[in-house]
Amino acid sequence: MSDTEDDSTVENAAPSQRNSIAWLAVMLSITATAAVGYTLFQDWRATDDVRVNNALTRLETDLSQSRSALAALQVEVGQLPRNDYGSDIDALQRNIDERLRLLDSLPARMSAIENSVAALAGISAGARETFLLAEAEYYLQIANAQLQLANNPQLASLALSMADERVIQLSNPALIDVRRALADELAALDVLVKPDIEGATLTLASLARVVESLPLASATTSKKAALEELDAEASGVDRAWASMKDAMSSLIKVTPPDQDKLALLSPDAAYFLRNNIALQLQAARLALLRGEQAIFEQTLDDTSALLGEYFDGNSAQVISAQQTIAEIRDKVFTIAMPDISKSLRLLRQFRTLSETTE
Repeated sequence: MSDTEDDSTVENAAPSQRNSIAWLAVMLSITATAAVGYTLFQDWRATDDVRVNNALTRLETDLSQSRSALAALQVEVGQLPRNDYGSDIDALQRNIDERLRLLDSLPARMSAIENSVAALAGISAGARETFLLAEAEYYLQIANAQLQLANNPQLASLALSMADERVIQLSNPALIDVRRALADELAALDVLVKPDIEGATLTLASLARVVESLPLASATTSKKAALEELDAEASGVDRAWASMKDAMSSLIKVTPPDQDKLALLSPDAAYFLRNNIALQLQAARLALLRGEQAIFEQTLDDTSALLGEYFDGNSAQVISAQQTIAEIRDKVFTIAMPDISKSLRLLRQFRTLSETTE
């Protein structure tokens, strides 16, 4: 073999060796990397094992503490007093059963009570009749008193109705005349023209307020009225003489005795006079509401006298007030009341006959 051939053989062999070395280096690198990775994996597993062990330790500690707390709680529950609710429920059930039993027996007991009351009513029928008769007579007396004394037909009608109810409860045919008389008396009160009490009281209240504006009389007004009356009847010479005398009298003023109180009526006296009349009218209202006819009429007469004596009689306001007072006085108590004493008289006759026959 020649030298040329050897050199070519060497050159051909060198690249092949170099490739083998390169692959060997690669394999060594892979092996080293795998070794490092395995080492790191082992270290990570060791670290996780420590963490897991620590977590398990803490979990076991917590579990042990929970068991201790549960045991202590069971001990406390065992020491609590135990109520016997079963006995309470049984007692409540027995109470309910007892009440139901009483309710079931209630109709029979009520029937027995009704029978006893019916027997008692049958035994005391005479006492019941006497009591109802006394009640009916009492209401009839009230009716007559309210109509004749108090002049109150409304209350009289109510009392008659209550007496009629007692007579109906008696269910006695012998009382038919009493019932007939009661029916007639109730009809007479129903058709009775009742006085306008409310309207009269309102009118009196209005008059009490109007008194403040009524004009008072004075000596000058009375003197002027006298001169006008004289002038209407005197001749020409007399009227001239009266005018001259009036002019001379202005120099010297002389107050007649009957007009002295008018000339001397001060503002304070006028104030008290008006208040007095207002109080008189209020008293008349009260007497009207109470049915006190005598006091009502006397109070209005006193008020009318004060108006005529101290107030201007020529004023239209004063004249209207006087007329209103006269109308109220004459109309309120002038209604003729019917006679309702027949039923009371018949009932008393029945009671007298009943007591005589017994």
